[in-house]
Amino acid sequence: MEKKFKEFKPTSWAIDNKLSIYVLVIIVAVFGLFNYLTIPKEQFPEIVIPNIIVNTVYPGTSPADIENLITRPIEKNIKAITGVKKVTSRSVQDFSAIVVEFNTGVDVSDAKQKVKDAVDKSKVDLPSDLKTDPEVSDIDLSDIPIMYINLSGDLPLDKLKKYGDDLKDKFESLKEITRVDIIGALDREIQIDIDMYKMQSASLTFTEVQNAIAADNATVSGGNINLQGMSRTVRIVGEFKSLDDVKNIVVTTASGAQVKLKDIATVRDGFHEQESYARQDGNNVITLNIVKKSGQNLLDASDNIKEIIKEMQQNNLPTSLKVTISGDQSKYTRTTLSDLNNTIIIGFILVTLVLMFFMGIMNSLFVGLSIPLSMALAYIVMPYLGFTMNMLVMFAFIFALGIVVDDAIVVIENTHRVFMKKKMDIKTSAKFAAGEVFVPILSGTLTTLAPFFPLTFWPGVVGEFMYFIPVTLILTLFASLVVAYIINPVFAIDFMKHDEEEHPIPLKKLYIICSGITIASIPFYLSGLHAIANLLILIAISVLLHNLYGFKVLRKFQHHFIPALMRRYENLLKWVLTGHRPYGMLTGMIVLFFLTIILVEIKPPKVLFFPDNQPNNVITYIKMPIGTDISVTDSVAKIVEGRIMQVLGNHNPIVESIITNVALQASENQFDNSTKSSNLAKVSVNFVEFANRNGENTSEYMSRIREKIKGIPGADIVVDKNKNGPPVGKPINIELAGENMEQLVTTANGLKHYIDSIQIDGIEELKSDFASSKPELLIKLDRERANRNGISAGMVGGQIRTALLGTEISKYREGEDQYPIMLRFKEYQRNDVEQLMNINLTYRDMNSGLLRQIPLSAVAHVEYTKSYGEINRLNLKRVITLSSNVLTGYTANEIIAKIKKSNTFVSKTIRCRH
Repeated sequence: MEKKFKEFKPTSWAIDNKLSIYVLVIIVAVFGLFNYLTIPKEQFPEIVIPNIIVNTVYPGTSPADIENLITRPIEKNIKAITGVKKVTSRSVQDFSAIVVEFNTGVDVSDAKQKVKDAVDKSKVDLPSDLKTDPEVSDIDLSDIPIMYINLSGDLPLDKLKKYGDDLKDKFESLKEITRVDIIGALDREIQIDIDMYKMQSASLTFTEVQNAIAADNATVSGGNINLQGMSRTVRIVGEFKSLDDVKNIVVTTASGAQVKLKDIATVRDGFHEQESYARQDGNNVITLNIVKKSGQNLLDASDNIKEIIKEMQQNNLPTSLKVTISGDQSKYTRTTLSDLNNTIIIGFILVTLVLMFFMGIMNSLFVGLSIPLSMALAYIVMPYLGFTMNMLVMFAFIFALGIVVDDAIVVIENTHRVFMKKKMDIKTSAKFAAGEVFVPILSGTLTTLAPFFPLTFWPGVVGEFMYFIPVTLILTLFASLVVAYIINPVFAIDFMKHDEEEHPIPLKKLYIICSGITIASIPFYLSGLHAIANLLILIAISVLLHNLYGFKVLRKFQHHFIPALMRRYENLLKWVLTGHRPYGMLTGMIVLFFLTIILVEIKPPKVLFFPDNQPNNVITYIKMPIGTDISVTDSVAKIVEGRIMQVLGNHNPIVESIITNVALQASENQFDNSTKSSNLAKVSVNFVEFANRNGENTSEYMSRIREKIKGIPGADIVVDKNKNGPPVGKPINIELAGENMEQLVTTANGLKHYIDSIQIDGIEELKSDFASSKPELLIKLDRERANRNGISAGMVGGQIRTALLGTEISKYREGEDQYPIMLRFKEYQRNDVEQLMNINLTYRDMNSGLLRQIPLSAVAHVEYTKSYGEINRLNLKRVITLSSNVLTGYTANEIIAKIKKSNTFVSKTIRCRH
């Protein structure tokens, strides 16, 4: 009756059906290996961030006008959406960006649709001349480039662009790639630079030129006509075939005069003004940013891209073109994956070696096998949970490595004890032993898992990011429970023996076995499967050493050392439990407990959300005043490059590359990959992998770079490093919100000066995101005089916009490609304010019906002013943010605590958040 009570039914069933269990082991091993090989592998998990972004482009508009005309109307409708946690916005020259953060748990697709509906409601309040509707998108971590392909060489930029386009087409044909962005390239366009004075002498307007070109550059279907029993399609082909077709267009004025376009304008096949720059190691390059599809395998994508590059270099690309890869995320994933594999193998070996001394060679092998079998079971389940093999999952596997053997140790050890000491056969011993310890093992496993269950309900983006660790641990430990109670007992009944039955293998047979294993490894070496070959050699050496020397050592350890150790432990317990000593031990533990709490309060440890890692990338962000010309920003970036190179030295073996981006992909926001800001630049130092750094600490380079680049006038410079973990803001972040911008600016500046004056250690440099000095040129219209002549502000704005920015009036097609035809004034005229003010405004005199022209200066004048360069908003209020990185050796928590303690400066009307 006792035996039946002790029996655990699933274990007994497994023992009685051991053939089925061996088949199950094979199935688990095969499918686990298959899933391991096929599961998508990536650097970070692709978590869902409940943020929706609304981007609106309105060229030629100041930040203040962007805020009033675009941002406010859209924000007003978005705020009414249920489930919205926070609305932040940024209004800059020509561009509005609104970020809508929803509460966690909201379906992103539904949230995106709600935001789209709100934006649609706002369209009636938006300017009618918006060229494109506001773009609504969600944040996708897979949009972060997985690598950068840099093209350089002694070739013109247009040739580099052509080869870049060829590579882009090849890369985008891969199933793993969603898109490729080209940075630093020239965009071809047909430029019509019209001479203002010749246009005025011919009494022409921009509209007449635009209409003439647009009407003539068209292919129109005229229908069908029946001729001789055949239906033929009638087509009027008028599309331009060459630049001469454009030049020879005849433009007719409203007065009836006619003039050829080439007589009043320069028509050329050129390139759009370069709006971004990219450099590698100081040389101009075109960069291809590779963006992977969500859920695809990072390693496969990287391998396929490198194979395409190799093939193109052999067959299509010139030898003078240099193709280099930087920022390859796959190498870190490969390293982590390799570390995981090595850890599993080494863990199996070490666990087996340690347990050999206590349980014998065969029992230790049973326990050691629980490691790969538990992980194989976890690999089988992971795809059904939507998991990929990423850094967090691999960390969880490594963390679980030492825990998964616990259950197997208890079951096998108890089976061995029962089998040795009780008069039972091995089958009965295994059943009895498993049933005897089932409840303790189950409760122990659940106790181990208990702290991880709450982590699966961690809210927010951080919780979604960390979710993979507890779930992987729970899955792996439950798998170890299955292995311990279903698989290990079956191994025991077939291979466990009494100690007296175990003997070393005879030498002749031993040499034959070891030689056979060694010979079996040769084909694997020849076929390049070195891992399997090395494993076979390791097994041969282990078998040989165990039978020659290990068997005797293990016997001596088990029969002499362990009993002696047990006796010493027994004596220690007797001494502790004698007299009043138990009360003393209990009192000591209580005192130690409270003493620990007191010591933590007196000397609190530094708290970091993620460990302060040695950077793989040191990134220098450069911010010039709003409105700075891109060439000026580029020149400052070159100065910073030079100083960084002085710190690193020439041909530094631990530096992989130095990449510079100007205007595009130069923002500190890693999701801001499309906005072009002429005042921003970024210099990235990419280091080689940690194993190849020869012990050098890259954090020291970051500190030296910070010191070296100080003192560049007009440049706001921040030195940062690659971040581990989910996307978060700056470690020190103070937000001041209010309606009165002047009061807000005054308070923000005062708070910044106050914090700077108290000199809190650890703050890199407190910086404000408010830009107050964007230069503007205002054309002030004399409304009464202009209206009397039938001239409106819209007419003046349209003329100036076309003269300066240019207007796309048609498309020039060449094969499958098409290029914009741009109309504007000649460069020297459009960059001269006086000549712009002399532009003629053509209108029809309502009294005489005649066309008349007057210069713009007759109804308007120019004012030079300054305005806000960028306006940020938080929950429909203007906000200024003071932020800073933390220097090495300090933590954000201790610095923020000091700021809060000393912060009596902030006005009560301004809300301050840390």
